[in-house]
Amino acid sequence: MSWVHIPIWIPSPLYKPLRYIYRKFFRPSAMLPRIPNILGDRDVEYSFMIRHIPTSGGRALDFGCASSYVPLILGRWDYEVVALDRESVNHLWTFSKIRVIQGDILEDTFAWNDYFDLVTNISSVEHVGLSGRYGVEKDTPDGDLIAMTKLRDWLKKDGIMLLTIPVGKDEVFAPLARVYGEKRLPLLLKGFSILHEEYWAKISSDNRWYLVERDLALTYHADVRSWRPDQNIYALGCFVLKKV
Repeated sequence: MSWVHIPIWIPSPLYKPLRYIYRKFFRPSAMLPRIPNILGDRDVEYSFMIRHIPTSGGRALDFGCASSYVPLILGRWDYEVVALDRESVNHLWTFSKIRVIQGDILEDTFAWNDYFDLVTNISSVEHVGLSGRYGVEKDTPDGDLIAMTKLRDWLKKDGIMLLTIPVGKDEVFAPLARVYGEKRLPLLLKGFSILHEEYWAKISSDNRWYLVERDLALTYHADVRSWRPDQNIYALGCFVLKKV
């Protein structure tokens, strides 16, 4: 059976219920998982983030928090946390050190220049400005670069960003995500120095993530055309960045 994935624009109020219906009732049993796929990517990304959180505390921004527990981790490390997401967020916990804000980094104005000691940007920036997902209705081709500039401005002098993103051959798989390679990755990291970087990829039929060299990761053949994670594949780039 052949499946054709056609990007469509979905009005913001309909996106979540349609996504739920699709995931619950419209997953063809004949569409078996591709091997390898991206399953397990959050295990790699969250472990990287936890390993590199500065223990000094201060103010932290979790960008694109969604329903993850990243803000709670930062609060446990004694950070005062702002959790920012474009869509409404309903965590199943509350914590005094965490403030959740619904807002659009491209549209809303926040008085946060030189404010944060730490920004966590875990598989979020690659979606910014791609209409048809996460309630985005307007295409902004350089939305990811604009967002990174704003996040850099919001960091204090010498502030740190922990960033994870899909990497591979440069490509935009609208409306799902961008994949960063030799061309766009330097643009994304402009204004930062790299304190640490590591790359992961699935390079065998066992469907496990392995640490790999940069050159292999940035030339990895990515395919992000499905709403099902088990049908998509890319490599991962994980970075500790310092504002310069």
